[in-house]
Amino acid sequence: MKLRWIDSTGATERELAELPALRTRADGFLWLDIPEWSETAQAILRDEFHFHPMAIAKSRDRNHVPRLHVYPDHVFTVVHAPEIGAGGHVHYLELDQFIAADFLITVHGPISPKVPLDAALRETSAVAARMDSGRLHAASPFGLSYAIISSIARKEADMVAEIAREVGLLEQRVMAESDEDPHKFLSELFAARHELLAIKTMAEQGSEIYRRAIKLTGFASPEALELMKAVLDQYETVAHIADSQRLFLMGVTEFYRARTDTKMTIAAERLAVIAAITLPITSLSSVVGMNVIVNGSTHWVALAILLLIMLIMSLILLRWAQRQGWL
Repeated sequence: MKLRWIDSTGATERELAELPALRTRADGFLWLDIPEWSETAQAILRDEFHFHPMAIAKSRDRNHVPRLHVYPDHVFTVVHAPEIGAGGHVHYLELDQFIAADFLITVHGPISPKVPLDAALRETSAVAARMDSGRLHAASPFGLSYAIISSIARKEADMVAEIAREVGLLEQRVMAESDEDPHKFLSELFAARHELLAIKTMAEQGSEIYRRAIKLTGFASPEALELMKAVLDQYETVAHIADSQRLFLMGVTEFYRARTDTKMTIAAERLAVIAAITLPITSLSSVVGMNVIVNGSTHWVALAILLLIMLIMSLILLRWAQRQGWL
C-alpha cells in the first residue's frame, strides 16, 4: 500500500503509521492506493475510515459489473478497465474508489493470474508519476479521481483506435478476395468484434455509474460535479466510437460471409446439377447394362445404342441446365 499526502506544495509519500495524524489535517487530502487486498487493508478501511461492511466486501470481492454506493460524506464506485489477452480475450481490471472531500482510496483487483499486476496499476502509477514530477496538480480527491478515470477512458479510446486499424487491414483482405482459410479469417473478424463489444460495454456501464453518481452525491462541490460530468462525457464518447466501429466491422463480416455463402451455394448447385445429369445415366446403365453385357458374350450393337442414348441424355440435360442458368 502507498499513502500520499497532497497539498498546495505537491504530493509526498508517507508511512501508514502517519495515517491517523494526517486524517486530522485540513490543509490537504490523502490518497491511499491498495494494489492487492490484505487483512491490513481491510482493517484500515474498517477501523480507520469506518466504511460500510457492504462497501468493504465489494472492494474485497470481484465485481463483474460496476457498482455505486453513495453515503452522506463519501461515495464508493467500482469501474473496470479492459486488458486484451491472448486470442482476443478481454480481461476486466477492476478499480474500486472511496471518494470523499478529504481523501481518495483506490483498491485494485482481484485480477486474473494471467494478468500482470503492473497492468492493473497502470493508470494509478501513471497519475502518481505525473504528480511526483510536478506535471499534475490535483486540487481535490475528485480531481485526482478524475485524472485516474480519464486515463482509463483514454486507454480505452487508444485500444479502439488500434482495433480500428486492424479492422481496416481486415477489410482490405476481404475486398482483395485473398485466398485464406475461411474459418481462421472469420475467427479474426469475430475476435475484433468481441474486443470492441467488451470496450463498449465497459464504457457504457462506467457512464451509467457516473450519471447516477452526479445525481446522488449531495456532498460534492460544484467543481467536483463538473469533473464527474467530464468523466461521463469521456465514457459516452468512447462507447459511441466503439459501437460505430463495431457496426462497421459487422458490415465487413456480413459482406465476407455473404460472399463465402454465395460461393458455397453456387458450388452446391453445380454439384446438384452434376448429380441430376448423371442420375438417369446411372440408373439406365445399372438396369440395362446387366442385360447387355453378359458373362459369355457382349451384344456390341445393343451396347453401342445404349452408349449413344446415354450420351444424348447427357447432352439434353446439360443443355437444359445451361438454359436454366445453373451452369
